[in-house]
Amino acid sequence: MHRRIIAPGALAAASLLLAIPASAASYAPGAPGIGDPYYPSYGNGGYDVSHYDLRLQYQPKTDELQGTTTILAKTTQDLSSFDLDFLLDVSEVRVNGTKAAFTTSDQHELVVTPKTPLAKGTTVTIVVRYSGVPSAKSAYGFTAWHRTPDGGVAADEPEAAWWWFPSNDHPSDKATYDVSVAVPDGTQALSNGTLQSTSSKLGWTRYNWRQNKPQTTYLATLAVGKFDITTGTSDGGVPVLNAYSKDLGDNDGAARASVERTGELVDWLSGYFGPYPFSSAGGYVPNTTTGYALETQTRVYYSPRQFANGTNTSVVVHELAHQWYGDYVSLKGWKDIWINEGFARYAQWLWSEHEGEGTAQELADYVYAAHPADDPFWTVKPGDPGPDEQFSAAVYDRGALAIQALRNKVGDDAFFAILKGWPKEHAYGNASVADFQKFAEQVSGKPLSALFDTWLFQPSKPAAPAVRALVKTGTAVERPKSWKKIEATNDVHGH
Repeated sequence: MHRRIIAPGALAAASLLLAIPASAASYAPGAPGIGDPYYPSYGNGGYDVSHYDLRLQYQPKTDELQGTTTILAKTTQDLSSFDLDFLLDVSEVRVNGTKAAFTTSDQHELVVTPKTPLAKGTTVTIVVRYSGVPSAKSAYGFTAWHRTPDGGVAADEPEAAWWWFPSNDHPSDKATYDVSVAVPDGTQALSNGTLQSTSSKLGWTRYNWRQNKPQTTYLATLAVGKFDITTGTSDGGVPVLNAYSKDLGDNDGAARASVERTGELVDWLSGYFGPYPFSSAGGYVPNTTTGYALETQTRVYYSPRQFANGTNTSVVVHELAHQWYGDYVSLKGWKDIWINEGFARYAQWLWSEHEGEGTAQELADYVYAAHPADDPFWTVKPGDPGPDEQFSAAVYDRGALAIQALRNKVGDDAFFAILKGWPKEHAYGNASVADFQKFAEQVSGKPLSALFDTWLFQPSKPAAPAVRALVKTGTAVERPKSWKKIEATNDVHGH
């Protein structure tokens, strides 16, 4: 609280002016969207979040969620009101300890009007109390909350937070997290980071998770159910926690045989990308009906369907590569999705090399040859694919082709220096495709604008000499042994 002392007497007239803030006219509502052209209503203007504290209680039988979320933020403009992205039913909002007015707007906006306007640069504590049935809520015709036979899961991209906590839902606003969840005894609650403690009382068990490194909202996850949990430590010293629903059926063995290699694969990827950037690693396989996997930070979400045809270490490599490319360094805007998906796909190509199932160049040759010039594949621009093509196979495969073209252009020494240096360059922050090009030019000492334009931004098939491909001689390109497993992850984020 701030108290203004006003001088008496001769300063009386001045006191009247001081009583009204000079900037009163500048107070305005924060924008209902953060300004991303792909998703204009996602995120919010006027503030930046530093920490989320979630205290939840969830009943699997009824899918009822009760919660109190405390948000620590700082204003970036003079605010008369601001929005949060959220869908559940709100009973109370407080701003800096005082009750605030609130209402809903559009499909997923919670509009908060504090009792006193907030000046730019103000540290703000926002408390939201709420409840509801997440699976009963939808926006834009879909839900990102997934019911399971024994609970529920929040894991989706580009949005998932609305169904379980209020937020500034855009990757450009990263924050740390404490997630505390009470569930009936015999049921577990999983989230990101490290399990700090558990406690039981009156038939409920509370799980307290902490993510101590910045994390985007779509990478926050919650899974409640009955899991078989395994723990260990990789040779490189990374704690690993994996979890499997107890009713995975025929997919159980293949899921475990794949995900239990997480520690080994984290260490292997560290050789290419640098030290693992988080306090723990792992994954979980709930009994959902979705077909995708998602790089939820430190605790990857896998659908059982990823393992329907047997073990799939390739998808595990893909999602773990995202821990560096997408999580450690996150995109500035959704148009920069190539930095996430192109490099995660390229990690699969490197794993293929490691396993002796086809080199990255052989995979590049095959992908290039498999798509004739009139294939719509080439009309997708990985550097700015548009929201409808954001998770197109071309973003993954043509995106990886661009990376192989970069490798051929700069040579292996510079290429692997770029691969390892990039995550460190923007550690725990956000970056764009343009930022990556600039960094690659600095490390390699070569101009790369033509290469990036050809492979990422032109809606046509690049000329064959751009790739050291067998197709230049007219020779048929043999399909690499690894391709079938890699291709099976083409819809890894297809929702």
